[in-house]
Amino acid sequence: MSNQPYKIFLVDDHTLFRNGLRGLLDSRNDCQVVGEASSGEEFLAKLPDCDIDVVFMDIAMGGISGDETTARALEIRPDLKVITLSMFGDEDYYYRMVSVGAKGFLLKSSDIDEVTTAIETVANGGSYFSQELLDSLVSCLRTTPQPSPQVATEDDEELSERELEVLLEICKGLSNQQIADKLFISKRTVDKHRANILDKTGCPNTANLVVYAIKHNLVEI
Repeated sequence: MSNQPYKIFLVDDHTLFRNGLRGLLDSRNDCQVVGEASSGEEFLAKLPDCDIDVVFMDIAMGGISGDETTARALEIRPDLKVITLSMFGDEDYYYRMVSVGAKGFLLKSSDIDEVTTAIETVANGGSYFSQELLDSLVSCLRTTPQPSPQVATEDDEELSERELEVLLEICKGLSNQQIADKLFISKRTVDKHRANILDKTGCPNTANLVVYAIKHNLVEI
């Protein structure tokens, strides 16, 4: 990433919230809000003409929902990086947004430091999920019996010890380069491990691996 600020687009139907978040982001040297929309329809109309690094997407809006907006936006710009914003801690919202390709999830109660960490992580190819959300997911998923660690299902292959190490770091939101540095291996090796993990688990994207890992007791977050 160059020294240019991250270009941010805000999609939320509450003007007061957008103004507050814009003010916080614009006060920083590393962020620049390049556009706003009060609805999914308005955002989709503006998208083709916008140069964006990260989109903050409200999940519950009038008109088309945040998940439908995200799905349509990614059809137009498959490389678009979306962070979900929600007033809720309900994991159902996580599943909906992850399923359509969101790369991060923040509660609107998050502080500015967490917001900027999420921006940097997602803009550079990682995934970011608020700790409060992860705690909620863990609590919910563990109320029902789950498979034992490393037990392969009928359609899944067992993960190797190294793949489990990489999976843990993925769930923490680290990029491939950060994982490589932490585990003292090459980025190319991490790329290969990530691809193998996605193939073995049948997960369509990195974000889904968080749910998979928790459901199968593969990681402690």
